[in-house]
Amino acid sequence: MSTLSEKILKGSAGSFVDVTVDRALAHDGTGVQALTAFREMGAGTVTRPDRISIVYDHIVPANNSTTADLQAELRGFAKENRIDLHDIGEGICHQVMSEGIVTPGEIVVGADSHTCTMGAFGAFATGVGASDMASIWATGETWFKVPETINIRLEGELPRYVEAKDVALRYVGLLGAGGATYKAIEFTGDNGLGMDDRLTISNMSVEAGAKAGLFYADDVTCRYLRSYGRDAVPQKREDCDYVREEIIQLDDMEPLLAVPHRVDDVRPVSDFEGTPLDQIFVGTCTNGRYGDLKRFADIVKGKKVKVRTIVVPASRAVLLKAVETGVLGDIIRSGAVVGNPGCGPCLGAHQGVLGEDETGLSTANRNFKNRMGVGAKYFLSSPTTAAFSALKGEIALPGDLQ
Repeated sequence: MSTLSEKILKGSAGSFVDVTVDRALAHDGTGVQALTAFREMGAGTVTRPDRISIVYDHIVPANNSTTADLQAELRGFAKENRIDLHDIGEGICHQVMSEGIVTPGEIVVGADSHTCTMGAFGAFATGVGASDMASIWATGETWFKVPETINIRLEGELPRYVEAKDVALRYVGLLGAGGATYKAIEFTGDNGLGMDDRLTISNMSVEAGAKAGLFYADDVTCRYLRSYGRDAVPQKREDCDYVREEIIQLDDMEPLLAVPHRVDDVRPVSDFEGTPLDQIFVGTCTNGRYGDLKRFADIVKGKKVKVRTIVVPASRAVLLKAVETGVLGDIIRSGAVVGNPGCGPCLGAHQGVLGEDETGLSTANRNFKNRMGVGAKYFLSSPTTAAFSALKGEIALPGDLQ
């Protein structure tokens, strides 16, 4: 019997397979690098441009003239070759692709490590380098070594104030930063996790070194895709061989943090209560979806944040829904600053870089040293923990407000 990765790639673990790529994506950063490699290899024609997407999300709008010139060049290339271009303001590539584009069973390759997010749909989704992406542009194909698979069973229901980000931090802490290197992770079990939860959990599989992080497509997946006009069929799980199996009881979980400067250094929020904060950032491909913004807004509604707080929706669709439902107004009235859809300060390029010796709390997926500001340190948390912390100006354990 085969794992989901083996089924999709049509090979057994350890074998090498040549595959046709169903979806290929790059962003304004890696797309520029891929374009350079594409030209250097002498490739004149883009194969299957209808299956290629370029999404402007990392440094948008452009922060200086050099960035603007590079983005203009890539924009021209995309238009000339009839590539699916999502320009500034449309959102983060992984969120854009999750809004009715990727479907179960597809092979999705992106020039960004968090392409694994799309594994939430039962797709084999993984990141590659810019030169590999250039080759995919030219040929429409690539190759993989079929990974072995780790099974993480998620059982039970999440308690109040505990959410998918806490689950993601829990398994990354359990496996360690290299514990799933070049392996796939299958998330299974009897739980009530929705699509937004699954996207968050799959998103962070690369933080354990995984090649991909997959959920089996089921009725939840199919209902979600139908809301975008896409048909899908549930995937059947078979008995198969895993190289490691772990069980996480969701009922027993508590709010968690990743402590500077490692994603796998995971501790209870309660261990760091009272730590002063200079900035809070809510957003990214991990936690910038509508549900994330709504949970944050429900907590800060009618109150004032006590620390500078930046909220960045993951896509234009998320932003519009937040506007239409009043969520955005609640966030703005709390004193938070709202940025345009995109990656925001996650990569430390602009829109909220931390200063030296400052401390931040972020809903992003990485807290590497100097990533969001040279000499700064920051913790990773869920949007719920971020909301309670914003109201106190320090790391706070979620709980009933007085």
